[in-house]
Amino acid sequence: MEGRRAAELAARQSFGKLVAWLTARCGDVAAAEDALGDAFLAALRRWPVEGVPRAPEAWLLVVARRRLIDRARRDRTLEMLLPELDAVATDPDTPEPPMEFPDERLRLLFLCAHPAIDPGIQAPLMLQTVLGLNASRIAAAFLVAPATMGQRLVRAKAKIREARIPFVLPGAEALPVRSAAVLQAIYAAYTTGWDGQGDDGRDRGLTQEALLLARLCAALLPEEPEARGLLALLLHGEARHGARRAADGSYVPLLEQEPALWDAGLIAEAEAVLTQASRAGRPGRFQLEAAIQSLHAHRAVSGRVDWPALLGLYDALLALAPSAGARVSRIAVLAELAGPTMALAELEALAAAEPALKEHQPWWALRAHLLQCTGQASQAQLAYRRAIALADDPAVRAFLGQRARAGFPAPFPDDPGQGRHAGRP
Repeated sequence: MEGRRAAELAARQSFGKLVAWLTARCGDVAAAEDALGDAFLAALRRWPVEGVPRAPEAWLLVVARRRLIDRARRDRTLEMLLPELDAVATDPDTPEPPMEFPDERLRLLFLCAHPAIDPGIQAPLMLQTVLGLNASRIAAAFLVAPATMGQRLVRAKAKIREARIPFVLPGAEALPVRSAAVLQAIYAAYTTGWDGQGDDGRDRGLTQEALLLARLCAALLPEEPEARGLLALLLHGEARHGARRAADGSYVPLLEQEPALWDAGLIAEAEAVLTQASRAGRPGRFQLEAAIQSLHAHRAVSGRVDWPALLGLYDALLALAPSAGARVSRIAVLAELAGPTMALAELEALAAAEPALKEHQPWWALRAHLLQCTGQASQAQLAYRRAIALADDPAVRAFLGQRARAGFPAPFPDDPGQGRHAGRP
């Protein structure tokens, strides 16, 4: 099974890097993905029998390159790429790494943000091509039906091929315009990985990839405060990673976490990055979300949460970048200040205005909490069951089930930002 595990690990860790490298040479995202998919299938067949190669990424790249060459020989539109593809080492079984190749994911991110591509599909396209998420997971992050998302992704890749959009970083003047979609995709990747981290940490690599890309973007865009704001937000999320599980693996929500378990070094870095962003005097969504997490982090110093200040930050966030997820989070804060009855009324009104929230797990978790707080036990049980059914993380499901059985309210779940609302600007 070692060969299969190695192939699966390579798929999680290297998919985006290899797709970017291949796309840089063939100019066709879909063709690069197909070729790499064939390479991973070959690895699943061969590595368990023949052993894991010393350079798994290079092995995959060479096999994928061969698939592209075969396609190029059949397809006149790719024929001119044969010399460059042939220049790559051709033996996937060589005992030494056959080549070194650059990480070109940033270029692929900005390619997907080209103005010729529908803005509504840019971030989902990045999630699939750079981070290897399937259409179902992307659809969940953007509250869209999987079939609809799949069709949109196919059309977007065809647009890149037909319009011959160049695989290059845009000029300095175009970077800020395209950066909004890039930052949104990185954030969606992080929250998707965060939501999917079960006891085995199966999506830990996705959050790490998102954090790396956020660092790269902040370095590429030093004059863009939102790039720093996103980095600060993700750093605050990472700082709490070790506190989200108890010793027995059970889930611990933010308000019940022990601040001593938070990573003080990451919090300090997040605070420094957020301070740098604020000096530009151009507040934005990610800066405000990072400021919200900064207030939570301050509990390690003060021992309490400044609820009025938190409500003010949510009001500012909603005025600048309204979203369903942020509204749900604001109502959770309102419950602490005005009581559960008023908060429950606002939550119900929100769902009436935005029916899609009926598939939004945090809405149901908060509703169960507020119903329980107001003594509506039977309705609370129904809401808990729905929240449990929509939760991806087994530990979160167990936590909510325990709270439902115990008959007392469950704190609103921990969240690096405002949950799955990346597709609802």
